[in-house]
Amino acid sequence: MAVSGAPDATQACPEGVPCWVDAQLPDVEAGRRFYGELFGWTFGEGFGPYAEGVWARHHGEPVAALAPKRDGRMPTVWTVSFATPDAAALAARVQAAGGQVITAPTQVGPYGTAALVTDPEGAVFGLWQAGTHPGFGERREPGSFCWAELYARDPGTVDRFYGALFHEALFGPDASPDFGRAPVSGVFPAVMPPHFLVHFGVEDVDAVLGTVNGLGGRVQAPPFDTSYGRAAVVADNQGASFAVLQVRGR
Repeated sequence: MAVSGAPDATQACPEGVPCWVDAQLPDVEAGRRFYGELFGWTFGEGFGPYAEGVWARHHGEPVAALAPKRDGRMPTVWTVSFATPDAAALAARVQAAGGQVITAPTQVGPYGTAALVTDPEGAVFGLWQAGTHPGFGERREPGSFCWAELYARDPGTVDRFYGALFHEALFGPDASPDFGRAPVSGVFPAVMPPHFLVHFGVEDVDAVLGTVNGLGGRVQAPPFDTSYGRAAVVADNQGASFAVLQVRGR
């Protein structure tokens, strides 16, 4: 079932709200087995002839996509996309603010328009202008997206960038952001480049790590406490990093 406030087939998220995540994997079938076992995801249709990959569903609702990585030089990663009513205009604002456009806004059939961009430090994120696919059907629940943490080197630079880009979503009167920022060195070695880390909800962080290891994944950062809950950083059996998060109070 979808949680209260989750988008339905006619409701897109406000601009600046994380609305979708996808993983680019060398082996999508292996990804289906890993995430199906870990989170109870089921898999069916994707974007059909418009883009490769499959949608993951939890409680019947879309929560993520797994796509094949066609270029071995590209990283095996999870990417978070932020909602926008106008992907072309937002991509232009990203560039004007010191970011870069990696992939210009591209229509994905009737589902929406996607773009891939970076912030001034090079952290990659997506833009999604909804058509018939608004994004998450379930969020903030175990087995679904619940947080995106930006690990940055220069907090001042990225605070100004995202604060201007997504001001209403972060600071507006109705803001309830699923997006935070921390220094790279707080969790990772100093050589790690700035990046977004997608967090998926779990009932018990400590208990789920055994399942990750048993499925061929590995623990990159053992459990630690944050202002938004207890988290651990892991990688799947193909090397894509993500975090598991036990939301505070759960």
